[in-house]
Amino acid sequence: MKYSKHNIFSKIRDSENYFIVNPLSGNADILTAGDAEKLEIAKNGGEIPDQAFISELTAKGYLADEAEERKLYRRKYLDFLDYREKDEVQIFFVTNYSCNFACSYCYQDQYNNPGKELSHEIIDAFFNYVQTEFTDRKKYITVFGGEPLLGTPKQKELIKYLVTKSVRAGLELSFVTNGYSLEDYTVILGAGKIREIQVTLDGTSAIHNSRRFLKGGAGTFDRIVRGIDAALQNNIGINLRMVIDKENIDNLPDLAHFAIEKGWTKSPYFKTQIGRNYELHHCQSTPEKLFDRISLYVSIYELIKNDPSIAEFYKPAYSISKFLAENGELPDPLFDACPACKSEWAFDYTGQIYSCTATVGKADESLGTFYPSVTRKDELIEQWEKRDVTAITECRECSVQLACGGGCGSVAKNRTGAICSTDCRPVKELLELGFSAYLTD
Repeated sequence: MKYSKHNIFSKIRDSENYFIVNPLSGNADILTAGDAEKLEIAKNGGEIPDQAFISELTAKGYLADEAEERKLYRRKYLDFLDYREKDEVQIFFVTNYSCNFACSYCYQDQYNNPGKELSHEIIDAFFNYVQTEFTDRKKYITVFGGEPLLGTPKQKELIKYLVTKSVRAGLELSFVTNGYSLEDYTVILGAGKIREIQVTLDGTSAIHNSRRFLKGGAGTFDRIVRGIDAALQNNIGINLRMVIDKENIDNLPDLAHFAIEKGWTKSPYFKTQIGRNYELHHCQSTPEKLFDRISLYVSIYELIKNDPSIAEFYKPAYSISKFLAENGELPDPLFDACPACKSEWAFDYTGQIYSCTATVGKADESLGTFYPSVTRKDELIEQWEKRDVTAITECRECSVQLACGGGCGSVAKNRTGAICSTDCRPVKELLELGFSAYLTD
């Protein structure tokens, strides 16, 4: 028996105890410092006199026969592929790349807006393609931009038509919007089956308005709040997103308290997420304000320690820690964290097809067209389809591969030029935080 290469072992932050997690065997334990010392001996190939401890390590897959572990890996991988084939597909549709905002960190600000406009004909072609290509798959549509809910009469008519088409097709809709005109759209959206509306607030009024303002500089906070109120009052789900960097991280407690005082956090139609402001397609003008993944979550961890009420507004996942704490078991092994061309596709109003929201709008990332004719770049699509930890050389021997899944394919491609390359996640460091936050007294 050898120390499993899928063990993730480290010291819990702010604790004398340690944790061990094995995503392949599905086991996780907290260890005393004494047991951690014995495990370290096993890890380095030494002999442990404690046979009961060895038996427990073996039963839980922390010590494993290499051949048997390879068989288990293969079996779990085939299960993963089977599940993914049946998983729901999220289909993004970009109605435009225009926006009424001039956000300080917009990554689409260098996109070219082709001299084309959305029309009923293009919407019809999109729904025809979706119904043809994804006939046997569960699916839903997320409407994206630019800003899909612009306050113009023409845009309202087009969104109304899109909602009508979704109803006829029996498909749920989600929207990603800046929220400025959300209040004006509640009647139109109410005619469809809306799964959720993602809206961004980057803090309380002054902070938000310094980052997410109209072209011309006017603030947007108050109108967005009215839109959120209107959606929740109409039982339309809100997924509130806060995009964080070093300029607004300290306002997270104030935004949490604002949402709690508004009563949003008590609503079954309300949830939240944190977005990390980062370089996507072009360099930020002020990269020094950006967090890397782990420094962001260390900062959030410290903020929640000082003000636990933040957790009523937002509870970080800390990799798989939150899932383990809430479910009493680990999630299934994650062989692929990139849904592009598997359970996610993106389409835009110019008739182009893309792998995901991170590539949509980039001309050199197009995978084909759905309008005015259907074309496909099959070789490129196959590269996206085959990307998982078994296809990425660096992932194959990595102990955290089944909790990381290889990360984002688009970020990896931007970094290396290759789709099948790594976008590494700081899984061990996040687990150190998560075990401390959720799994220790």
